[in-house]
Amino acid sequence: MNATPSAVVVGGGFGGIAAALRLRAKGWRVTLFDRAPMLGGRAQVFEREGFRHDAGPTVITAPFLIDELFELFGKRREDFIEFIPLSPWYRFRFADGDVFDYGGSVEDTLAEIQRIEPADVAGYMNLLEHSRRMFDTAFTALADQPFHELPTMMRQGAALARLRAYKTVWGMVSHFLTNPKLRQAFSIQPLLLGGDPFETTSIYSLIHYLERQWGVLFAKGGTGAIIAALAKLMADQGVDIRLNSTVDRILIEGGAARGVRLSSGEIIASDIVVSNADPMHLYREMIDASEQPLSIRLKTHSKLSMGLFVLYFGTRRQYKDVAHHTIWLGARYKELLADIFRRRILPDDFSLYVHRPTATDPSFAPPGCDSFYVLCPVPNLLGEIDWAVEAPKLQARIVKALDATMLPGLAEVMTADFFMTPEDFASRYLSFAGAGFSIAPLFSQSAWFRFHNRAEGVANLYLAGAGTHPGAGIPGVLCSAKVLDRLVPPANAFVR
Repeated sequence: MNATPSAVVVGGGFGGIAAALRLRAKGWRVTLFDRAPMLGGRAQVFEREGFRHDAGPTVITAPFLIDELFELFGKRREDFIEFIPLSPWYRFRFADGDVFDYGGSVEDTLAEIQRIEPADVAGYMNLLEHSRRMFDTAFTALADQPFHELPTMMRQGAALARLRAYKTVWGMVSHFLTNPKLRQAFSIQPLLLGGDPFETTSIYSLIHYLERQWGVLFAKGGTGAIIAALAKLMADQGVDIRLNSTVDRILIEGGAARGVRLSSGEIIASDIVVSNADPMHLYREMIDASEQPLSIRLKTHSKLSMGLFVLYFGTRRQYKDVAHHTIWLGARYKELLADIFRRRILPDDFSLYVHRPTATDPSFAPPGCDSFYVLCPVPNLLGEIDWAVEAPKLQARIVKALDATMLPGLAEVMTADFFMTPEDFASRYLSFAGAGFSIAPLFSQSAWFRFHNRAEGVANLYLAGAGTHPGAGIPGVLCSAKVLDRLVPPANAFVR
């Protein structure tokens, strides 16, 4: 038997990569498996006819969490990846054509708020202060802390209650701001993590302070460039990476994980297993129900995040006045979200996130062209929408709306277009019901109530990723891997 303990990591998204690096830094022998031909999970890269697209996450707001992964091995992230500050961070485009540029300095933001609603200037500063206090409690103190024990939750619950974490993001923002447009702009962030602002815990209001402290950044070359740099770091440090390898079973003996089985039938023994798979898939498909406690059987009925329709395309011209990130808001807000999250129907209208990376990095498209990615929140597969029929119709409506507003002439210059629906998220990423961000970010599904980073009922099995604590988004999944530093001992201290 090899004297050095071994770890298997299932899944090569941000959470799995970060977990593999942190374990390797602790001296573990690490093998990472991913069923895809490339690393990245939802952060893979698509290329079509000279146009490049980040498949999923595009926003960097906590660069220090990426820096840490290089620092584990005495490296500097700056020697591998260049982060470019954006300004504005986001351009909000409202249904009446009004625009709100959010980002830059506090003074820039206050000037924009003054233009729209002078009475909300003081309210924004109060919101930012509340966001700072929420950040200090929920992120700095708790994001990398294990919550697998109920007493931990009870000790921290009082602090969260004092900050009214039980309120929703919409409720918290509305407490400070009065203007409907500003309320929308400052409550939209949960949608970028799969949550309904009218249901998502106000813990996520900490994002305002996070953005204010570190800005909104773009990695030169895109999010895929981060994955490529981390992949090289893993290889250089001796992590064994096996692509095109599907893990279909966690092997459990005597109540403890002992390795994994691949779909090919190959058995890989290990001392611990870290799953970066969607916990809903992990517990429903990869572990027998007889091995699971009641708490897990209950959690596998958690409320899910929304689905995503993502349209990727190039244009045979440039739209130089379009910002890097645009939030395109339709006439309906609360009612539209109710259609998506509660009624689970696909309405005729929509709101969109529009990503134009060529605003910052021309390498994403051929000369004189632009690359675009348009994300549209939609119901997950529990909505029983026939995507083979509805997806082309939705694309046509989106193109028509953008053509009439921020991308005039789009229909004539669009090229190399393709899309992903919740069905693709289910088949490619094994996301349960095609949910874009695993389970929803509700207060009742946070911290101890979320899937634990240390598996319930199975020893030596750990979880990282969007569905476990602390939650979705690049900062969330990187923190979920950081929790493992507190749960998994160094290799030389592990007792078999």
